[in-house]
Amino acid sequence: MRILAAHLNAEDIDHEILVVNDNSSDRTEEILSQLQKEVPSLRYINNSPPNGFGFAVRKGLENFTGDAVAIYMADGSDRPEDLVEFFEVLEQQGVDCVFGSRFVRGAKVVDYPRFKLLLNRCANAFIRFAFGLRYNDVTNAFKLYRSHVIDGLKPFLSHHFNLTVELPLKAIVRGYSYTVVPNDWINRKAGASKLRVQEMGSRYLFIVLYCLIEKWFARGDYHRAELPSVAPAQESSPHNAEKLDV
Repeated sequence: MRILAAHLNAEDIDHEILVVNDNSSDRTEEILSQLQKEVPSLRYINNSPPNGFGFAVRKGLENFTGDAVAIYMADGSDRPEDLVEFFEVLEQQGVDCVFGSRFVRGAKVVDYPRFKLLLNRCANAFIRFAFGLRYNDVTNAFKLYRSHVIDGLKPFLSHHFNLTVELPLKAIVRGYSYTVVPNDWINRKAGASKLRVQEMGSRYLFIVLYCLIEKWFARGDYHRAELPSVAPAQESSPHNAEKLDV
């Protein structure tokens, strides 16, 4: 948290770091309470049961206050430098979303488990074929959305890690603009991921099929309304035009 806040402050990006404490039974809340005294932009909220990755992210998406929100992993697998670049691209290009890809030129992946990497590449190939996409990392959680996009994607259906697929696929199907930026991914040094591949396969498939049905049969019923064009940021203070939530 300290490193993330330091990078955002160094780039003069108005921000809030919103941490969702997912009903932890250890000292997480105590540590977060102490960190708030050191990091003024940090705010934490507690997620009551049911718990899990999807519910925790949804809790955050219901409570952020910024003009844009990034889903940023607390395990250190995402890099603050990449988040800064995402925000700069969002402002400069005026798009609705910035999607990270770990598998394009300029990106680096460190210690990705081989079996999960194989499954990841197969799943993304299937999604690309089904939706006719060039984007090759839909399952990557690290993405940045303008606040009106999050409102336009509700209600959320996913309770688990498949939320990371629901958000970008709905955004694409519903006509929100996006650009793809390379981002690094570094495997955590401590702890273990709670993603269970055998449990998640059917859930990922469900949300992919749901978004396909919407694409084929909804006939634009959920497409984004036309919004005023995004005003360019002032040259004298390029990062104060919008507030970023993480």
